[in-house]
This record gives sequence, C-alpha cells and structure tokens, in this order.
Amino acid sequence: MAIIIELDVMLAKRKMKLNDLALAVGITPQNLSVLKSGRAKAVRFSTLDAICQTLQCQPGDILLYQTDE
Repeated sequence: MAIIIELDVMLAKRKMKLNDLALAVGITPQNLSVLKSGRAKAVRFSTLDAICQTLQCQPGDILLYQTDE
C-alpha cells in the first residue's frame, strides 16, 4: 500500500495509549486499531481532525505517502 499510517509513532511520542486516544476521539479501540494497522479502507475527516487535535499534530505526521517499487 502506498499510504503508510504512523499513528503508533505519534502515540509513542505523546506517551498515550490507543484506548485513551479512542476514548478522546470517540471511536472504538477496535476501529482505531484497524486504522493504526493500515487495514482501514477510509478515514473520516472528522475522525482525522479529532485525532490531530488530541495528539496536537498535523495529518502529515500520521499519514505518509510512499511509492510502490
């Protein structure tokens, strides 16, 4: 996949657990885990906004583009 999710990196930088982020964002830990593992097919802008607000980061800190080679 060309889109790399680095949510785990940002969680580690902020010393926050996945369950705490899920509670703050208002989604289930299971759905957040799907996003973190890169298995999500889509992400709502409202969810991305809430994640960025909670982690005090930019979307580019979480989502990276890498060409398939």
